Amino acid sequence: MSRITFETLLEAGAHFGHLKRKWNPAMAPYIFMERNGIHIIDLHKTAAMVDTAAEALKQIAKSGKKVLFVATKKQLKEIVAEKAQAVGMPYVIERWPGGMLTNFPTIRKAVKKMATIDKLTQDGTYSNLSKREVLQISRQRAKLDKNLGSIADLTRLPSAIFVVDVLKEYIDVHEANRLGIPVFAIVDTNSNPNDIDFVIPANDDATKSVEVILDACCAAIAEGLEERKVEKIDNEAAEGDEENAEVKRNARRRTTRARINKGEGEAAE
Repeated sequence: MSRITFETLLEAGAHFGHLKRKWNPAMAPYIFMERNGIHIIDLHKTAAMVDTAAEALKQIAKSGKKVLFVATKKQLKEIVAEKAQAVGMPYVIERWPGGMLTNFPTIRKAVKKMATIDKLTQDGTYSNLSKREVLQISRQRAKLDKNLGSIADLTRLPSAIFVVDVLKEYIDVHEANRLGIPVFAIVDTNSNPNDIDFVIPANDDATKSVEVILDACCAAIAEGLEERKVEKIDNEAAEGDEENAEVKRNARRRTTRARINKGEGEAAE
């Protein structure tokens, strides 16, 4: 697994924290120094913690489980959506639906409603509706797709969530904590890292900073998925070999029985 480097983080501006007056004292262990009233994050710790988080994400993906990516900041939406889609993981980039984790069955009902509406368009039911009804249903479908379309394939609670800016996404972090779902997060100097299981101290405002960290984490997820695929192929091959061996054993048994029966018949004659 490729590791993120100090130089990569430095070039991306991941070391720039917030103004000193806005800091959260709980972030003190991750701050290297103060310069011109701005806290500078210790990138050596960031690099090490990205590697730790990436390895954990790899194991989650390898086990066939899902990681939910969350980032509703305007400048980060496209980046997070692109990275999550590339590894086939669900994501939320619009407003976080309250109770999405703690009231997951209700969210699933809303997702199923999208499927029901799609079915109406395919079976000709739309042709029996008025233009006004069709317009209302279409608007409802578009709204559901905007908010929940990216989690349509999430049939059960995610095994982890990856959050960018825990200060902004405090509701999802709270829900995950309540359910015991591990939280991976890019945490800036103005945030509280105490509720985060895998802290990645870094600038959570700069698109380049978030991008290089997501690149490393998603590369690890892709690696985990690939290893899972290889293991599945190996297991299927092993099962096939076992089945072939069993067929051969059964054939030998039948041959042996036939010879014994033939010998007994000749002895009787």
